[in-house]
Amino acid sequence: MAFKLRDIDDTQAPLLDHLIELRTRLMRALAALVVAFGVCLYFADDILGFLARPLLEAFPPGQGRLIYTKLYEVFFVELKVALFSAFFISFPVIANQIWAFIAPGLYAKEKRAFLPFIIATPVLFIAGGSLAYFVVMPTAFRWFLGFEGTAGGISIEALPSAGDYLSLVMQFILAFGVSFLLPVLLLLLHRAGLVERKQLAAYRRYVMVAVVTIAAIVTPPDPGSQLILAIPLYLLFEGSLVIMRFSERRESAGSAAAETTEPSS
Repeated sequence: MAFKLRDIDDTQAPLLDHLIELRTRLMRALAALVVAFGVCLYFADDILGFLARPLLEAFPPGQGRLIYTKLYEVFFVELKVALFSAFFISFPVIANQIWAFIAPGLYAKEKRAFLPFIIATPVLFIAGGSLAYFVVMPTAFRWFLGFEGTAGGISIEALPSAGDYLSLVMQFILAFGVSFLLPVLLLLLHRAGLVERKQLAAYRRYVMVAVVTIAAIVTPPDPGSQLILAIPLYLLFEGSLVIMRFSERRESAGSAAAETTEPSS
């Protein structure tokens, strides 16, 4: 059976029914988050070890370690790790509940328009987070650890705390993940008619400046990390322009076909 999107529901549900459904969807999303949090809390040590691997590999063999300066610091670090991981694991369920709530109020054409963006959002976010974890963080940590040594006869040694390190990792992953959502934002603005492809192409040089600025703010101050983010961001921008071109051609072809069939009807 072919996958078919139904048009907007004809039912005129009262406001109270909508509120009850919203509560049900929120409770299901919250339940998924709580279950995922419990599982992730059980494996918090393993997840923290996975997140600490880029730092461990940046240290010389056998010297990598994390410290904590407050007695309760590691406890709250594990809670943050569990919550951070639980959100990613439960996101498909949360997104499905959001979609199930708003989909009945959309026409079939609108559903087909929004579905690609809903699918592309987690894919691009994971791609950005993976780039941060596997490429940027090891490069940045090796650069940071390059400051170890002596200064004026005083020994300088890196002793990162667990809380500070987790905050830095979350900042990297979130910053790169959100930055990779640039095509979703541009294509949504284009579909809404707020921006045009020719307009974006004309401001290409300003986009390059904006991309470099974002990369300079998000990444460490070394040029290598900045290029690692700036180049994919600019390629995603150019890819968005290509998708816009195909979309405009398809809409023009559809309009032309509708005009040719009009006189014969």
